[in-house]
Amino acid sequence: MTISSRVRRALTASSIGLAVAAGGLASASIAQAYDTSYTTISCKAVKVHKDPSKKSAVVGIAYRHDKGAYNQFAYKGAEKTWDTRGAVTRKSDGKKIRGYMIYDCANPYESNPAPKPPIPK
Repeated sequence: MTISSRVRRALTASSIGLAVAAGGLASASIAQAYDTSYTTISCKAVKVHKDPSKKSAVVGIAYRHDKGAYNQFAYKGAEKTWDTRGAVTRKSDGKKIRGYMIYDCANPYESNPAPKPPIPK
């Protein structure tokens, strides 16, 4: 029993479309979005930036054991670094800070150091 190439292409296209829709994945030029997940800050302190760049404005500082929710990873090719986008709630004053922080400090997998996603090609 053989399946024609048209049927195979249609099945492949529909399964990819379904996987993207079901997984909530969206891509951008420098980032890959995921469903929101929760984490803790693993570094002593980390600057939270407005954009995924070391040169962008700092919107706040997060400290070790502060709770956070992340929903996107961004790779900056010029800086060769991964950033995590999300919101951190500080334990000390309850302030919520939204922005990008260094991936290793955001620690989305509750380990130290966090496993990095593969570098985009």
